[in-house]
Amino acid sequence: MFSITPSHVIQYLYCPRFTYFEYVARIPQSEEKEYKVLQGRHLHELKSEQNRNYLRKRIGTTDKRTEVYLTNNLLRGEVDEVLTLSDGSMAPLDYKFAKWEEKLYETYLTQLYCYAWLIEENFKCPVTRGFLVYTRSNHYLKEVNITPKDIESVKFAAKSIQEIIGQNIFPKATGIRKRCQHCTYRNVCPQ
Repeated sequence: MFSITPSHVIQYLYCPRFTYFEYVARIPQSEEKEYKVLQGRHLHELKSEQNRNYLRKRIGTTDKRTEVYLTNNLLRGEVDEVLTLSDGSMAPLDYKFAKWEEKLYETYLTQLYCYAWLIEENFKCPVTRGFLVYTRSNHYLKEVNITPKDIESVKFAAKSIQEIIGQNIFPKATGIRKRCQHCTYRNVCPQ
């Protein structure tokens, strides 16, 4: 069966038809590699080398694993850091090549929720928070609360993606029409 990543979940939540057009109709997105994407990849490579032994004691980190590839029966992904915290819980930490602008973007949250789900299933340990590091804001660390409802939302999305692909379902488009203006598939989508 098709292996789902946090990026697939993010695309599905933006508009379920992304899943259909890319993975059922097999119409590839025509996006070029953007500067921020390439910089982000480069940053992850640097961080994996620089911060191997650094523990964030201020947030109660007692142990960490870097570049952890995790899977379950629906989802797969590589977490920048999996932290073990002093309260017995675990948490994902993700580096962002971005500036902190007093706003948490849904895409970042969705990615943390996916990682939380993977960590809970693979380590059999509760995840109640995650962390984002904004590298373009002097490595500003933002803590994010994660609830069971947040994790359930990404599980539901992953199951929906699996259904669309497995059963060739043409889903409803997003209800937010503004998103259609700059969509890769706007010329082939019967909005």
